Amino acid sequence: MNLAEALREHAYLEGDFVLRSGRRSSYYLDKYRFETRPDLLGPLGKRIAEAVAEVEPDAVRLAGPELGAVALAAAASLASGLPFLIVRKDAKEYGTANRLEGVFEPGELACLVEDVVTSGGAAIAAVEALREAGLEVGNAVCVVDREEGGADALAAAGVHLRPLFLVSELAGTQKAQQNRMVEPKGHTC
Repeated sequence: MNLAEALREHAYLEGDFVLRSGRRSSYYLDKYRFETRPDLLGPLGKRIAEAVAEVEPDAVRLAGPELGAVALAAAASLASGLPFLIVRKDAKEYGTANRLEGVFEPGELACLVEDVVTSGGAAIAAVEALREAGLEVGNAVCVVDREEGGADALAAAGVHLRPLFLVSELAGTQKAQQNRMVEPKGHTC
């Protein structure tokens, strides 16, 4: 079984789901079902490391937003030898009160690692935090692009998205088109 087939088998769920954005979807990619399996996490880390070397060969570190992308960033770090940062959603209120965890120097080039990109909102927030800290970010690598506008939103923020897989590759093009999200009334993303 190849990696795409394994992701589909273990992490692609059909049903009625509410996504982080508040939108509803008839399918869900459960990142924890692939991030908690060493037989999938190891190969994903290697593929992410290869993609980073391809799109951002001068990167000196990786960055993964909490919680979902931390395991992926760690796996890619082990595969590439690049150190990584953890990007918190908010600065913690104790200890060092950092929003970024790990060691870095302003001006360094980092590549963002993401799990599943839908609207791109979480990835953009992470990029903004990295840039506010003085890091340069122009590329992101994700496991799956749901093909719901996230790549365009990231491009508008000056970040090129390199997915390992498109949802249409995991679900089949016809099924992915049928499973497009429906915007709830009165909710905008």
